[in-house]
Amino acid sequence: MQTTDLLPFIASVFQQMPFNQLLGLRVTGFSAERAEVRFQWKTELVGNPVQQILHGGVIASVLDVVGGIMAVSSALVRLDTTDQSQLAAKLGKMSTIDIRTDYLRPGRGDEFIATAQVIRSGNKVCVCRMELHNNEGLHIALGTGTYLVG
Repeated sequence: MQTTDLLPFIASVFQQMPFNQLLGLRVTGFSAERAEVRFQWKTELVGNPVQQILHGGVIASVLDVVGGIMAVSSALVRLDTTDQSQLAAKLGKMSTIDIRTDYLRPGRGDEFIATAQVIRSGNKVCVCRMELHNNEGLHIALGTGTYLVG
């Protein structure tokens, strides 16, 4: 199955998650090599009211989401089905095993762009590298996520 065939399904699943909606996440790019999620600055995401920067938990969560999208796509493209109920059943068994977040700069900007790439994907585990940049291209954080996919 082609990753592009799965884009509408995977994007809709992630965009329907209440937590992702709370953060304002939008899946804006998706291919076999890369996933992209964007969100706008809003005061509800502030972690330091004096400096007006993103909360570290928001940053880690966004990296986890974009890494999860990439891990899910790497697992689902191996399936020989386009049946949404079977895809949803497989998706329901996937989860984050571990995530590491390195905070490089304070989270300032009007818009933030999170991207992910697969480092290695096996039958059971997928490892992804994630990055968060602001709308000016400044590198805010990077992460490595390990996901259960099988």
